[in-house]
Amino acid sequence: MNRFSKGSLLAGTIMAGAMIATPAYAQDNEEGASEGNVITVTGSRIQQRNVETAAPVAVVAAEEFQLSGTVNVENVVNTLPQVIPGTTSFSNNPGNGTATLNLRGLGTTRTLVLVNGRRWVSFDTAQIVDLNTIPSFLLDSVDVVTGGASAVYGSDALAGVVNFNLKKVEGLEMGGQYSITEEGDGARYQLYGAIGTSFDDGRGNATVFAEYYNRSSVFQGDRPFSNFAIGAETFDDNLQQFGSSTLPNGVIRYFGDGDRTGTDFAANRAVVFDDTPGDFRTRTGDTYNYAPVNYLQIPQERYLLGGYADYEFTDGHTAYTEVTYVNNRVQQELAATPVTGTFNVDLATIQPFLNAAEFAQLQQLDNTETTGTADGVLSLFLQRRTVETGARNSLDERNAFRVLAGVKGGITDNLFYDVYYSYARTRNANVQAGNISRSAFQAGLDGTGTAINIFGPNTLTPAMVAAISIQAQNGDISTQEIASGAISGFLGELTSGAGDVGFAVGAEYRKVASQFIPDTALSSGDVIGFNAGQATEGGYDVKELFAELNVPVFDNGMQRLELSGAARYSDYSLDRVGGVWTYAGGVEFDVIPDIKLRGQYQRAVRAPNVGELFGGLAIGFPGATDPCSQTGAITDAGLNALCVANGVPAASVGSSAIQINAQIPALFGGNPNLGEETSDSWTVGAVLRPSFLPGLTLTADYFNITIEDAITTVGLQTQFDLCFGSSGARNLSDTACLPFVGVRNSAGIIDVNNPPRLGGQNVAEFAVAGVDIELNYSTDVGFSLFGTDGSRLNFNILATYTDESSFIPLVGSPQVDCAGLFAGQCGEPTPEWKWNSRLSWIDGPVTTSIRWRHLGSVTSEDSVLNGGSVDYASFNGIDQISSYDLFDLTFSVEASDNVTITAGINNLFDKLPGTPLFDANGIVTNRPNSLLLGDNQEQANTYPSTYDVLGRDFFISAAFKF
Repeated sequence: MNRFSKGSLLAGTIMAGAMIATPAYAQDNEEGASEGNVITVTGSRIQQRNVETAAPVAVVAAEEFQLSGTVNVENVVNTLPQVIPGTTSFSNNPGNGTATLNLRGLGTTRTLVLVNGRRWVSFDTAQIVDLNTIPSFLLDSVDVVTGGASAVYGSDALAGVVNFNLKKVEGLEMGGQYSITEEGDGARYQLYGAIGTSFDDGRGNATVFAEYYNRSSVFQGDRPFSNFAIGAETFDDNLQQFGSSTLPNGVIRYFGDGDRTGTDFAANRAVVFDDTPGDFRTRTGDTYNYAPVNYLQIPQERYLLGGYADYEFTDGHTAYTEVTYVNNRVQQELAATPVTGTFNVDLATIQPFLNAAEFAQLQQLDNTETTGTADGVLSLFLQRRTVETGARNSLDERNAFRVLAGVKGGITDNLFYDVYYSYARTRNANVQAGNISRSAFQAGLDGTGTAINIFGPNTLTPAMVAAISIQAQNGDISTQEIASGAISGFLGELTSGAGDVGFAVGAEYRKVASQFIPDTALSSGDVIGFNAGQATEGGYDVKELFAELNVPVFDNGMQRLELSGAARYSDYSLDRVGGVWTYAGGVEFDVIPDIKLRGQYQRAVRAPNVGELFGGLAIGFPGATDPCSQTGAITDAGLNALCVANGVPAASVGSSAIQINAQIPALFGGNPNLGEETSDSWTVGAVLRPSFLPGLTLTADYFNITIEDAITTVGLQTQFDLCFGSSGARNLSDTACLPFVGVRNSAGIIDVNNPPRLGGQNVAEFAVAGVDIELNYSTDVGFSLFGTDGSRLNFNILATYTDESSFIPLVGSPQVDCAGLFAGQCGEPTPEWKWNSRLSWIDGPVTTSIRWRHLGSVTSEDSVLNGGSVDYASFNGIDQISSYDLFDLTFSVEASDNVTITAGINNLFDKLPGTPLFDANGIVTNRPNSLLLGDNQEQANTYPSTYDVLGRDFFISAAFKF
């Protein structure tokens, strides 16, 4: 780990605008590495003699990771203003145990992640990089390039590129860190070591490293704001304790035509079992609180090993290699399995488990039925939370490795080459515990298997649990092969004194392949608990030619003009993609030495990934509201007629019985006929370095990115709106309504055994626009407390104003602009203003640093405040999240030339979602702060990847360098 430099610590902790050169393995305290007197910068393959380009780049220096107490890369990257958090360590449900990067909120698949300027290993069929596989303790810097960069790097770089630069090590570096919350939980600790040396009179260098990291779990029940599931306001009700309709006591719903007169089924066709097993009553709104046993912070254990080396085997020619291996174990945990569905129940089989009066009611229904099953058998819709099996746990163990070998060197003093081959592979084993076998559950009710007692709480015996439980397993394998070669160099000056014209030309071959291997139970759909899925396997390759040109037009000492361009032709083995062009052009103009203007246009593409192309059908349970279950469907004649035509009994239209859970089943799968996505991006900006104020740099860059033919699986709620909405098709023969044809059972409920199918299509459009602003200032202070040479203040602020963050989910449908909004169709909060700033005082061996993280206020996408229909304020709901500020404090001491101790407090003022107070009926009686949300939440009653959920958090680290 880098030792803090007394004179320059944090002078460029986060820098945008003026390009900081960050080549592979940058040396300590250098801003670039070189072939002689040239450098390589992110965003270009051209060897350059200056450190600025037309594309704005934000650079996060290694010190930011140290001062923020960050061990996992995600914790710094996700706080950058350009980033909307993807999946994180707080993503339990939804989540997949990874940490992903979502630049500009355009999606993780549209952000290209590099390490040392080259593609890194992906983890699944979507070909996304898990940031957990990148060693943070070896980071020299992280470069964030906005806008499409396909002309330079190929597919996937629609939103931009994030490049993680690793450093060389000279000598021995080792250290560790320990973090814990103020509540005494969520402990995280890391141990690492790296040793590097030069050999053969400096012709070679080798570095090997190892790391162990462990993160403990925190449950939602460990924090008062997340101990109860809170919601209900989108059902026009009070903000209150909410939960699942599937209870540990068991629920029976009867939709047959038997005579319900005089039975507990008469009121609403539903009964619930009391605490006395075998005794049921009419159901009146009972719910199950599933929240406390869900993870708030998911546990993780990681082993990371690797090394890299280079050797100048002859003058000017160097062979190099990189090897990395990561073993990463991450878990998710959910409440016990909710078994729901229609089952045939043999009355004789279940009679021993029911009281005589309740059994007589079932007999009455059976005796009076005119249609349905045979005598002695009832078709019942059952709901039972199988708490006797324990929580559902999903363990992912990912083993990833990457090897790379290459040769680079100089052909002449002005001509260089670089050729390499890399192979990366990830193997994920997923083991699921707590699942229930649907077929075994059915057999336990119809007399063909071990009889099961689900008619009351804690009625399943160990033998019954064993009979219906099933352990499921998934496997994922993803591979990536790359062969790349480039020649770069200089062609001489266009005009005297302007600088050499630079160029790069080359070719690249990439092959990607992935497969998802579920076990038989999962692929058959027999598993209840975690989502089922079908096997996925596929791959493709691409052959590419690329070229870049950098032309300094003139430089008279006061003014300077430089032009740049790039182009790439890619030939994909995919029929729908085939051959595609990407290209870019940029300009830089120094008006005077204090002012630089710059701009760039880029055309980029993204080919569909293996999962989007070849994914097998998988069932999911997205949160959505069935329009036919809303009271408005009774009076809306067009909607009423459509619901009836769709299979809802006329008497049930507008009844909550049509939707018994907040989640609705849907099928998702691949589409081999997908084409490429395309994007056009513009950046225009200025860099100010006023000579009258030394140490100040101010940059401002406007960005505009538009993506067309975007691949999207239209969300279930969006599909509902497109078909059933007031401006929807409202015609079952229309394309928008076809997914809903034939999916309802006789009661009008969307059937889990025949759900709507929603697949990927090239039908969406995305657009983002805004301004990135950065200010950096460093100045000497005329006194010192701990040193002898005075001290220094460094200040920086990196801010983004998002003017537009819009999407059209289906061409022809209304545009939704999520700038300043959250929830609904927008999901994760997208504030108009977001910034990070840090103020550091470096005084001799002591550094004191304060970080300020700010998110602007956001409004619910479907609230009255935003022109929507939901009036949250009328029933104590939350429709706006106030502006959000976190402050972090860090102290670092160079105890000696070899030892640095760092300690800090994150979330200094312990800002958390508010604590709800409940009355006897579970209704929230106070209005907690706006971070605690009802139905407008992602998980844990808030957005835990955006807003802090751990509270005040302490860390201490020690770094040794010899």
